[in-house]
Amino acid sequence: MAAERALRSAPPHRLVDAVREVLCGDYAAKAVDLFVADYGLTVLQSACPSADRPEALPVHGSPAGRAFGAQEPFTEVRGDGRVDVHLPVTARGDRLGVLTVTMASAGQAEECRAELAEVAQVLAHEIVVADRDTDLYLRARRRDRLTLAAEMQWQLLPGRSSARAEYALGAQLEPAYAIFGDNFDWSATEDRLMLYITNGMGEGVEAALLTTLGINALRNARRAGIPLADQACLADQAIHAHYGGRAYLSMLLLDLDLSTGRLLAVDAGSPRMLRLRDRTVTPVDFEAQLPLGMFEETDYVAQEVYVEPGDRMIFVTDGVYGVAAPGGERYGDRALARAVTSTSLLPAAEVPGAVLRELSGYRGQALPEDDALVLCLDWFGRPRPEEG
Repeated sequence: MAAERALRSAPPHRLVDAVREVLCGDYAAKAVDLFVADYGLTVLQSACPSADRPEALPVHGSPAGRAFGAQEPFTEVRGDGRVDVHLPVTARGDRLGVLTVTMASAGQAEECRAELAEVAQVLAHEIVVADRDTDLYLRARRRDRLTLAAEMQWQLLPGRSSARAEYALGAQLEPAYAIFGDNFDWSATEDRLMLYITNGMGEGVEAALLTTLGINALRNARRAGIPLADQACLADQAIHAHYGGRAYLSMLLLDLDLSTGRLLAVDAGSPRMLRLRDRTVTPVDFEAQLPLGMFEETDYVAQEVYVEPGDRMIFVTDGVYGVAAPGGERYGDRALARAVTSTSLLPAAEVPGAVLRELSGYRGQALPEDDALVLCLDWFGRPRPEEG
């Protein structure tokens, strides 16, 4: 594919230019632009603003936003007869933005729509690689300036969504531009998915530093092939060695066997898990153990539950379930269960944002006083090999 060759040979900051040159030359496109989703998932911002394109488009209520949300190409007929084809730019389930290609007519757009969608997918993978060498696409994600603590936290995250045949993941942090210590991390191998949901302690850079130490201690143990409970022990020792018990991390650690649905969990603090099964929401309680770093050489034990194909798991920090309405009433498990049920038809990547928008309406103010984290995991089960 000419576009793929052009993208791989282009400098990291010229990916959009390379795509534009190929699509205009080989497909007779009239215009090409890349819109990147901002950290708050509220707008799609142009990576290369121009006079004939808007700088930002709403995620909710725009044709480009429709393609982003549905993860399907969407064709928009313009007033001058031209056609905008909006194509999701997504790498392994991580939704980065939308590629908008203007064609001369609907017929021309339909004829090459499948190839354009493939170009958008190749572009997504190249953007992930390019982020190592340029800030261009990271800067396009910013509607406002990030605090230093938020900068540290976003750089620590694996992405905001991920998908495989066995599962789909989505997560979101608020306030997106001023988060402190809440965090999530995941990593998958052929047979396992490991998840960490962190309820941070403190504020600002100190909170971000604490979370960074904890997450990297867990990654170090995980990459050494150490079991989940021992990962918690080693992270506990690392945090206590540095802070001496003055600071600690509340965390839920999870290890899902992708072949059986067996879920191991270490509940080291306050993050909560709810399971949606057959339209019934049930809190899943584990034995509470001490936060990481509170005391020296704490022993941790992994507990076991099984998930079934079709289950949806929602994980939240106290910035969600502990939020108070203007009248003082806590959000709590009942309101959270209603939010989980009302978003049951949305894909996993869309659920965290929808829950956080409902939470914003509940508390009666746009920005929360504490970090709020929602992570959604849909479990499909491992497809059986075809007989033959």
